[in-house]
Amino acid sequence: MAQDTKRAQIVEEADRLFYQQGFDHTSFADIADAVGISRGNFYYHFKTKDEILDAVIERRIVNTQAMLDRWEIEGETPEARIRGFIDILVVNADKIRQFGCPVGTLTSELTKLGHPSLSSAKELFTLFRQWLKRQFEAMGVTAKADELAMHLLMRSQGVATLSAAFKDDSFVRHEVDQMYRWVRDQAA
Repeated sequence: MAQDTKRAQIVEEADRLFYQQGFDHTSFADIADAVGISRGNFYYHFKTKDEILDAVIERRIVNTQAMLDRWEIEGETPEARIRGFIDILVVNADKIRQFGCPVGTLTSELTKLGHPSLSSAKELFTLFRQWLKRQFEAMGVTAKADELAMHLLMRSQGVATLSAAFKDDSFVRHEVDQMYRWVRDQAA
């Protein structure tokens, strides 16, 4: 049980460090120091950095699915549920301003590295895409649901990237309001 807890702690700290520093710039030593264990103890749980990355991606997938499930329950309408997605930009504004989107920055970095875990990391975007598509279908725009889902993903990624670049909260708030209107217009 303690081993599982230590492993989970390693994955949690690695997730935080990969987000804040990037995968490539985070070393075993960085993670071991953050967790407060020796490197030898660290290797008991993970032999390679790629194993840690895979565990981080799996953690993010599980957490993302749980968030989507929560939005399904909490949102009374498809439009309200989509607003939950858009609200990520406001709820996580401080982190996004500092480090960008955790999904976008990870997939961009893995793309640059030509890393084999990119296909797993893209699953995070796929979860959002499929979930958004189902929401647009429930709004009655079945023929364009996937296109609309991709458009909203693209727009949210652009806002996250520009938020990190310009550190402009009023821009983010304006774009969030524009996305709310855009979603409402799709239902009309």
